[in-house]
Amino acid sequence: MKDLFEKFNHKGPLGQYQDVAHGYFSFPKLEGELGPRMQFRGKEYIIWSINSYLGLTNHPEVRKADAEAAAEFGMAYPMGARIMSGETDAHLQLEKELAEFTQKEECVLLNFGYQGIMSVVDACLSRHDVVVYDRDDHACIMDGIRMHTGPKYAFKHNDIEHFEVRLKQAKAEAEKRNSGILVISEGVFGMRGEQGILKEICEFKEEYGFRLLVDDAHGFGTLGETGMGAGEAQGCQDQIDIYFSTFAKAMSGFGAFISGDKDIMEFFRYNLRSQLFAKSLCMPMVKGALTRLRLLRTMPELREKLWRNVNHLQNGLKEAGFDIGNTGACVTPVYMHGNEYEAGALIYDMRENYGIFCSIVLPPMIPRGQILLRMIPTAEHTPEDIQTTLDAFKAVRTKLEDGTYAKMGEELSKGALAGVLE
Repeated sequence: MKDLFEKFNHKGPLGQYQDVAHGYFSFPKLEGELGPRMQFRGKEYIIWSINSYLGLTNHPEVRKADAEAAAEFGMAYPMGARIMSGETDAHLQLEKELAEFTQKEECVLLNFGYQGIMSVVDACLSRHDVVVYDRDDHACIMDGIRMHTGPKYAFKHNDIEHFEVRLKQAKAEAEKRNSGILVISEGVFGMRGEQGILKEICEFKEEYGFRLLVDDAHGFGTLGETGMGAGEAQGCQDQIDIYFSTFAKAMSGFGAFISGDKDIMEFFRYNLRSQLFAKSLCMPMVKGALTRLRLLRTMPELREKLWRNVNHLQNGLKEAGFDIGNTGACVTPVYMHGNEYEAGALIYDMRENYGIFCSIVLPPMIPRGQILLRMIPTAEHTPEDIQTTLDAFKAVRTKLEDGTYAKMGEELSKGALAGVLE
């Protein structure tokens, strides 16, 4: 018999880099007030890794609402799960306003986005039901699907033809089992910024009779005429049966919500295990979210400034010949070619010599030989921040192409930079 912990000797797909990555490339400590410029290892950087799209983290009305609610209620109130002792008028008011904003009948608050949507997927699917999902769906969705013991069909990312192939298989299986079909996609895929093909998916609803769950974490507050999200942007919000988003992006907080028809939400209210058996969302976040939602709805200038910055950054990258893929949202990926050690050298140089802090994505999340740098522009970034960043990207691309990073990468692979990164 093996020791249960024997597998811990193998560090896993991400942990394989930890000896040279921890504290610098992974688990970095950003300090100072959240915003486009923060401190890292004692130096100021232009930060492209904060999801506060509208800059609400530092809006004076948000800071005031958070502080006043914390002073009045503390972080503990209300105590207990909502079904037992955690219900308040503020929770109900936030649900009412979110339902109205997303044009749904009712809404249910979730304590956290990750565990919340896992629980939604779990509550939707009995062991007889069938799930069809985009294979690039977020890890929280995948973890919910992993709990499902019934049939599962993944379709190629944003491939409508393969989606229909999977739908036909799902319908045959559902008819045999006398069960239902749940389709899951994202409004915006957070790694690459591509919008999900929601409108195309909805065109198959009548023929195949499935229900649609959409995770719109990166679309809510940023896309559409009013900021409602990807469903509004694509003209199919009314076809989304379960609309999910988190407060961790445009709302600059924590917690999440789902909205939809009244009977569906009433079912979830009494059947979401992650909410039934967990403490209610704390009052400072609920009160703060009410203020954040009001600003999101009444200050379109925040979204307009965000998109001026997004367009400035993305157009500047494209004009300079960079590959930013098919992004249709604020998420701005930049694709280059090189191994993981060249990628490490590039990021090190970009941080230490150009003052730019952005996220790097490595295998297995992307194919070997590809480097993906991911940036999140916000309404708080300045034109100077963007131009400095564009200049830095041009400089590091030259070094990547002339072999500078290949040489640095060799040193990194041998641990020669370990002392520098400590």
